[in-house]
Amino acid sequence: MRIGKLGSALIVIAVLAGSLYAFQEPISLQLAKRIIAQRMGGDPLKDLPDGLHIAVCGAGSPMPDDKRGGPCTLVIAGRQLFVFDTGNTSARNINKMGFNAGNIQGIFLTHFHSDHIDGLGELLLQRWVSNSNAQPVTVHGPEGVETVVNGFMQAYSLDRGYRVAHHGDDILPKSGFGATAKTFSVQDEKATLVFQNADTQILAFTVSHEPIHPAVGYKIIYKDRSIVISGDTTPSPHVTREAKGVDVLIHEAMSMDLMKILQDGAQEAKRGKLEQLMKDITNYHTSPVEAAEIAQQAQVPYLLLNHIAPPLPLPGLVDAFLKGTAAVFKGKIQVAKDGDLLSLPAGKKSIDVSHRF
Repeated sequence: MRIGKLGSALIVIAVLAGSLYAFQEPISLQLAKRIIAQRMGGDPLKDLPDGLHIAVCGAGSPMPDDKRGGPCTLVIAGRQLFVFDTGNTSARNINKMGFNAGNIQGIFLTHFHSDHIDGLGELLLQRWVSNSNAQPVTVHGPEGVETVVNGFMQAYSLDRGYRVAHHGDDILPKSGFGATAKTFSVQDEKATLVFQNADTQILAFTVSHEPIHPAVGYKIIYKDRSIVISGDTTPSPHVTREAKGVDVLIHEAMSMDLMKILQDGAQEAKRGKLEQLMKDITNYHTSPVEAAEIAQQAQVPYLLLNHIAPPLPLPGLVDAFLKGTAAVFKGKIQVAKDGDLLSLPAGKKSIDVSHRF
């Protein structure tokens, strides 16, 4: 029987495939060793230019979304790491992006809805064990932050004991476990300076998220670059005021049209209380068009939408989510997803966008 050229090629491919399959374990092990060595021994900040960087460690809401975990924004100012809100994927996404949670120098909370704090315990634990930190991190927030921090400290107190007993105080200093709370006050008239050093300022300002009070947004300034994080809010003149002149506005966004689809689904399923809940949550958030209007009023060149609700599992839904925004905002607009990285080099006007996953 003669074997044609095609048959010979198929045989060769089959042999190669079989060989690759046979060696996939050692190949994978060697690759894993190389990646682990690079990740553990490398400096993830060395390839970033001096400046302000936005790493999205959670772009979603309480609704399950494969592309977006609970609210979390890692801001890198020079070589300083600050985290704003600690949703459920915070620690894992920070690690997936290649950054070391052990280097976090401060955590800032906008308010105390569960989706903004439910990853705090894991993040505090990872910060402690990643670098054997001997000092706890400071968690900044408005009135109520002590209750939140003390609650997590109590919940993790047994775990701390187990780990110190297992590894020893030299490896895991018990003094470095957890966090200390630092409360600040805010006023309507102007932002409050809550952190400052030679090159960096972080200011907090009130936003409108009734009945949740206090609720705040943040303005972060590093050298000549700046950003504003709105936190959860309805359209607020305070956000517009603080965003004037910044490079990037990170604003929450909820599509009321897409939420109506969820309400209709709950009604059709005869789940009246769920339908009412879906209606209620639309009255203390901002639509994408409203966020775009704020960005235009503040003359911001770049709008990054986060706290995305509802989930957008299909590509066409992103277009539906953004419907109407181009008519009111003339700058660049982006719907955030976990792993996004925006880099704002100091001394320049550029905004470089990449993805770390």
